[in-house]
Amino acid sequence: MKPFEKLPAPFQCEEVRPYYELLQKKAAGRVFKRIFDILMSVVMLIFLLLPMLLIAVIVKATSKGHVFFRQERVTTYGRHFKIIKFRTMVENAEALGTQVTTDSDSRVTSIGRFLRKYRLDELPQVFNVLGGSMSIVGTRPEVPRYVDRYEKEYYATLLLPAGITSLASIMYKDEEKLLSSAEDADRVYMEQVLPKKMEYNLEYLKNFGFWSDIGLMFKTVKEVIS
Repeated sequence: MKPFEKLPAPFQCEEVRPYYELLQKKAAGRVFKRIFDILMSVVMLIFLLLPMLLIAVIVKATSKGHVFFRQERVTTYGRHFKIIKFRTMVENAEALGTQVTTDSDSRVTSIGRFLRKYRLDELPQVFNVLGGSMSIVGTRPEVPRYVDRYEKEYYATLLLPAGITSLASIMYKDEEKLLSSAEDADRVYMEQVLPKKMEYNLEYLKNFGFWSDIGLMFKTVKEVIS
């Protein structure tokens, strides 16, 4: 990890320091985490390459637009990167509505609704993991404009790479349904949903460890199946 005084300015606060000091002591866990991410990504690519090719063909055949959806998100130390997903919405969906998606969102395609339900749209993020911008387990990456409005303590979640799955994403697996009745989904997300998710994200940091990551992986698979 970077020395505390070398972190970006928003991170250099007393709210972030306890999390930084805790993670700094867990150097071995951070190393094992990266090794596991690389090995797991390679294994996933071997087993999921054909299913991903099939999904790509279906996405292309059932709606106009690109197969993949790329969006700017924020990861370690506030670095921006392009997250990769299978496109589940109509082309240029961001220009037609908010950056959060509700359960009844008309921008979601028919095949996209199925992919989102079973988290299959997130499979291409294995390439983000291989590249080091993401991890298998970690805080789900937010778009820059939400990060710009973070409370000071929330920056602690950016001390580690963003993740494909997290405790917060498991607990809020029905987030789209929660936002479906909101008149202003962006405001409700920032004022009500995000603070609750951050409680789980910060709890994850407090209990960070290689084996806790493994546990969250299995919990994610269980939730998707159920």
